[in-house]
Amino acid sequence: QVQLVESGGGLVQAGGSLRLSCAFSGRTFSSYTMSWFRQAPGKEREFVGTISWNGGSTESAESVKGRFTFSRDNAKNTVYLQMNSLKPEDTAVYYCAARRRFQSNYDYWGQGTQVTVSS
Repeated sequence: QVQLVESGGGLVQAGGSLRLSCAFSGRTFSSYTMSWFRQAPGKEREFVGTISWNGGSTESAESVKGRFTFSRDNAKNTVYLQMNSLKPEDTAVYYCAARRRFQSNYDYWGQGTQVTVSS
């Protein structure tokens, strides 16, 4: 059974940075595309970005382009979300999710980590 455990959330001032981590266990990490989603209070969950199985390609939502970067270390079974130039509207619970390569549905989700950006 795959487990995803996020860490690195917290409180930061606008303009600051945070790096989230998501530790993967239970299966072969490199078999999975990894993504980040977020959900703000009273809003639907939204896609933040994704990184391919080998880190060779990434996609990100327009709202975070140029500020957030995605990376992974397959030797450490960990995916990262580097968030720079944070804005109050980035405040949300951030989730990592895993889906098998060539599959569209996400099989596994983490428990989430809270990111709060103060103005």
